Amino acid sequence: MNINRLKSIAIISLLLAGNTLHAQSLQQKLQIAFNKLQQDSQCKYATLSLTVLDAKTGEQVFAANPDMGLAPGSTLKTVTSITSFFVLGKDYQFETQLGYTGSIDKNGTLTGDIIIKGSGDPTLGSWRYTATKEGNVLATMADAIKKAGIKKIQGKIIGDDGAYNHQSIPDGWIYQDLGTYYGAGIAGLCWRENQFDIKLNTGSVGQPITVAGTVPDTYYLQYKSELITGAPKTGDLAYPYLPGFNSKTMYLRGTYAIDQSKKSISAAIPDPAYDAALRLNDTLKKLGITISTEPASSLTLKEKALVIPAATGNLTVIRSPELSKIVYWLNQKSVNLYAEQLLATLATKLGKTPVTSDGVETMKNFWDAKGIDPRSMNIYDGSGLSPEDRITSSTIAHILQAAHQEKWFGDFYESLPVYNDMKMKSGSISGVQAYAGFQKNNGRELCFSIMVNNYNGTGSGIRAKMFAVLNELK
Repeated sequence: MNINRLKSIAIISLLLAGNTLHAQSLQQKLQIAFNKLQQDSQCKYATLSLTVLDAKTGEQVFAANPDMGLAPGSTLKTVTSITSFFVLGKDYQFETQLGYTGSIDKNGTLTGDIIIKGSGDPTLGSWRYTATKEGNVLATMADAIKKAGIKKIQGKIIGDDGAYNHQSIPDGWIYQDLGTYYGAGIAGLCWRENQFDIKLNTGSVGQPITVAGTVPDTYYLQYKSELITGAPKTGDLAYPYLPGFNSKTMYLRGTYAIDQSKKSISAAIPDPAYDAALRLNDTLKKLGITISTEPASSLTLKEKALVIPAATGNLTVIRSPELSKIVYWLNQKSVNLYAEQLLATLATKLGKTPVTSDGVETMKNFWDAKGIDPRSMNIYDGSGLSPEDRITSSTIAHILQAAHQEKWFGDFYESLPVYNDMKMKSGSISGVQAYAGFQKNNGRELCFSIMVNNYNGTGSGIRAKMFAVLNELK
């Protein structure tokens, strides 16, 4: 063997040895950092899990309790987002149909109804995109009605929620969350992200709080405030409760700190389809188009044992932003509604009923076909709001790694927020803190999932200690 060949072999051996030492060094550093977190007083009664993979190859870089099912909080949204990219495609758009029943005479009188038929678009009326803003959507609908020559309606505006005429609230969500903006249920016809604002009149500490009004005006609801003005720095602990069956009264309970500047809370719209119909009804009246009957929805008609007639004429179709743009806000602002609407849409796309339970089954079956044990995903929703959700850090990390290989990965990556100078999704519910995302380590791309359940003490404290572990990936 010549001397040059021996030198080449020696150089290659040194490079391989260096890479091995580097890999071992990273693993050792993670083990030390993880052990320190595990032994911290905040984690005395906690359960921890961390999985780190090579994002390109899927090779396991580090794992501690990787197969332990834990509550993921909103890091579950990464799984829902990635599954949606795979099943629906990055350019998928929802379509809302505006149509009518009956006929239009030569004088422009429609003897029939205007029907807004939803397909599960969570962005209709949303303020996050120019085209979806409430005013723009209503203007588009009104223009289509005027273009059809309709000047008078002998009928009503109907919000058709029929695409999702089953379960609206996922199993496992706690009652206290259901009236809040982040606990809004799914709907076939969403409107303004199924939420509105309740303005508050606070008093001195310990005194009752009254309702000053709502944005937009919800004159079809009544409010009973049991809120008390809280001490400074106690924050917003106010909870709206949805009206009960056949009730129009929303209760507000809890405290709202005297030093809160917003002086309002966001609540869930009990019947988004009705609210959408009402807003179009009011818009048309302002334009001089008379309407003989009050607006209605799938729910209000069902209460009267009536059904929505099928549209016989089309007026326009309103398309949502592309899936990639929906996922961007889903993860950036952790929008539970977007995640749950996508989960139900996955079920529809693959021939199931558009309900949360079928969406969960669809998602588990999808990953089962890709080699992930569905028993590692004991979940009840797509957003992570349910405290009963359980999933392993290994499963989340492997799903992130699967996304890394796809052409649309850049769109998903951009949707992840930045925490601790790292691209990752956070998740937090009571006693739970989690992160899932990506990080480069000396040019090597890594993906990871870390979860801590049942910690004690402050959230800010446990986050700082989790960041200390993740810093070893930098």
